[in-house]
Amino acid sequence: MVFSSGNKIPVVDLGLHDRHEILKHILKASEEYGFFQVINHGVSKELMDETLNIFKEFHAMPAEEKIRESSRDPNGGCRLYTSREINNKDIVQFWRDTLRHLCPSSQDSMQFLPQKPAKYREVVAKYTQEIRRMGLEILELLCEGLGLDPKYCSGGLSESPLLLGHHYPPCPEPSLTLGAPKHRDPNLVTILLQEKDINSLQVFKDGEWIVVEPIPYAFVVNIGLMLQVISNGRLIGAEHRVVTNSEFARTTVAYFIRPTSKQIIEPAKSLISSGAGPCWEKNFKG
Repeated sequence: MVFSSGNKIPVVDLGLHDRHEILKHILKASEEYGFFQVINHGVSKELMDETLNIFKEFHAMPAEEKIRESSRDPNGGCRLYTSREINNKDIVQFWRDTLRHLCPSSQDSMQFLPQKPAKYREVVAKYTQEIRRMGLEILELLCEGLGLDPKYCSGGLSESPLLLGHHYPPCPEPSLTLGAPKHRDPNLVTILLQEKDINSLQVFKDGEWIVVEPIPYAFVVNIGLMLQVISNGRLIGAEHRVVTNSEFARTTVAYFIRPTSKQIIEPAKSLISSGAGPCWEKNFKG
């Protein structure tokens, strides 16, 4: 694969006073890249640091303790996944541990989250509340830019968010591994908190891989396939991957905005040209 020599993911300033200007930048980035970074988003630096640190603390605990803390939910809503094992040197392996759980919506759901590290539940509850606010704001801008009701993706289309705390340890043989394979996210929108100084996330565009260079205290936002469908192919659910390295561990926190299981995902009727039918697959190859 070819690596980009100078192409960069767009950066959107959510702090601009001109809403139309913000909308224009977000829509353009979502149409051309399917990825962008946001700054001046209103989430405090302290909370972003706290959240990354709490996931680092979790992944630093002994394996038995991590399994115990992530196995409280009898329905499997909170689970630890690991794929770190090089067992065949002829194929690419995956090198990542992931704590995956539904976002706490009540005190009842909170009981299934890890109790360790000590402030895990408190920090995660505060963080997911802030990210939901920002995520719905971004969805409203995108819907308005598409000519839909700004609240089109509110309600059932965004009521089942998911949180994933990824940990990519240093890898002894990075040429044989990927932190995450090439894929497109299956949800509406993903909001990623990544560390400030490790280049690992890459987006595929125009035949080359573009490194998503971390901007301190920015969030990476990417369009998922569900929003590509709703937009009838106007927005791109872009392919992306994560590479590993032999020197540094990397921790990220991904917030998936997803619908409830009862929702039907289809192109918005107002975006289907009369007689032309859906064309959301035009940006999807494989």
